[in-house]
Amino acid sequence: MKHLSAPKNMTWWIGLILAVLGIIGYFANVPFLSQYPFWFVLASSVLLLIATRFKGL
Repeated sequence: MKHLSAPKNMTWWIGLILAVLGIIGYFANVPFLSQYPFWFVLASSVLLLIATRFKGL
């Protein structure tokens, strides 16, 4: 098994912002966010998983 690495700060912040947008879209009635809350959270999770797998992201 290869070693995992911490994501860079910018990648972590982008992942956090995507997750927060998904949560806001789920609980609040925001036109664009409320249509795709699952996809925002999924994109956040995939981004952070990829960033921990590959060094330098």
